[in-house]
Amino acid sequence: MSDGALKRKSSAAFHFLAGLGSGVISAALLQPADLLKTRVQQSSATTLTQAFKDVLKAPNPVRQLWRGTTPSVIRTGVGSALYFGMLNQMRIFAASMPVIPIVAGEQKPTAASSSSLPKLGNVANLTSGALARVAAGLIVNPVTVLKVRYESSHYNYTSLAGAARGILAKEGPRGFFAGFGVTAVRDAPYAGLYVLIYEQGKSQLGKLWSGQDRTTMSGSAGINFMSGVLAAVSATTLTNPFDAIKTRIQIAPEKYRNMVQAAKIMLADEGLRSMFNGLSLRIGRKAISSALTWTVYEEVIRRAERTLV
Repeated sequence: MSDGALKRKSSAAFHFLAGLGSGVISAALLQPADLLKTRVQQSSATTLTQAFKDVLKAPNPVRQLWRGTTPSVIRTGVGSALYFGMLNQMRIFAASMPVIPIVAGEQKPTAASSSSLPKLGNVANLTSGALARVAAGLIVNPVTVLKVRYESSHYNYTSLAGAARGILAKEGPRGFFAGFGVTAVRDAPYAGLYVLIYEQGKSQLGKLWSGQDRTTMSGSAGINFMSGVLAAVSATTLTNPFDAIKTRIQIAPEKYRNMVQAAKIMLADEGLRSMFNGLSLRIGRKAISSALTWTVYEEVIRRAERTLV
């Protein structure tokens, strides 16, 4: 087998495993922020300070902050693995098509580039990011529902198995896909915008970093991390209303039956502010989580593929 064939074959596995590892790390570290976001979004009457105090009052407050870590790690780890694996394949396919706009002068990463991914135009970056995220989201949505219900104070589930049995008994298999429509509406633009802004950020920051060695870990990782923060903050702010609606549907599907109806109830009862509940927490978590995940992912891929050259 040639070096090129070996690299292509190994690359698919490395993209999956790199995505899995980076997703697990970020989910475990940032679970407290995710739990507090769920508590804040379940009702406009709940503030971040109040949610945090409620957790501290509970028995074993440190353990309570990491409540839901298992489904979060499974969802984020598997979701990241599927997302990065599918995204890589989509981008390779898109880059091989002559009709897909490629960034001028960058058919593939150069030695001085901080990127280990195929170079595409804005439309291809937006589309591939959106499609990969929606596909991965559909597969892990049952775990997402379990995670949100387990984190919410509206339920008293003592175990994930108990939560699964409760959902199945009350709502049937369909209950595990509650909120998928609004999740897809949130995730498609988020992921598309993220990849688009992330790649543009790397390109622009790479120019500012000219004259320094971007092939070192500090150089490439620094560019990728800063680009990830910029992309996460921008995409998160634009898509937060869909995240707020999704949480309501997944916590109380009997009240919030679909995206449009849920939005109407939230706006009528609580005003526009309800659409941005949890934004600061989500920005903080996404900025760190996405930047960390993408930085670790790209560094693993860069180093793995160098050994195959």
